[in-house]
Amino acid sequence: MSKIPVYFMPGLAASPTIFERIKLDENIFEVYFLEWEIPKQKESLSDYALRIVKNIKHENPVLIGVSFGGILVQEMAKHIEARKVIIISSVRSNAEFPRRMKFGKRTKAYKLIPLQILLNVEKLAKFSFGERINKRIQLYEKFLSVRDIRYLQWAVETVIRWDRNSVDEKVIHIHGDNDYVFPIKYINSCIVVKGGTHIMILNKYKWLNENLPSIILED
Repeated sequence: MSKIPVYFMPGLAASPTIFERIKLDENIFEVYFLEWEIPKQKESLSDYALRIVKNIKHENPVLIGVSFGGILVQEMAKHIEARKVIIISSVRSNAEFPRRMKFGKRTKAYKLIPLQILLNVEKLAKFSFGERINKRIQLYEKFLSVRDIRYLQWAVETVIRWDRNSVDEKVIHIHGDNDYVFPIKYINSCIVVKGGTHIMILNKYKWLNENLPSIILED
């Protein structure tokens, strides 16, 4: 019996190292990691998804995406047949966006976000924000892989302006009940991970390692 190809897509600007604690049975699954590429000028999400799809070398793969990666794999599934699409800490439609994101779309306030400072994590780390925030900055520095202002501007605008307004019921959604980016009160339906935050791919990896195999294999 051939192994099931599973492709992982990280969150916004993140590297595949965010999946370093995710372990699937090598006798059953063949795991691959996708990476962000710099978008072309004014490239649509659909065109970008088609470009990333070219890195998939197997038929009928499982696509797993985190956060913005979850949005992207749903767009990728429009271009290829996928065995399953699983999103983690993400949304299945723009109807699940929190109010601040909907407000940002209406007012274009996202254009005012100082994205340049996010690229200079070392400078940001010099400030003392308290232990909790500094730990998050250290995590951000470790897993940030794309330090290109064009990518960040494109990514933020692409998320805010995502035009999918209805949920695809075939998409499997895994979400933490303490997600501060996409609060669970706005989520239509999902597999709930108790105590899971937006970065639960890192700190709820035991739950994911125990449950992802059956979620993938379930008919």
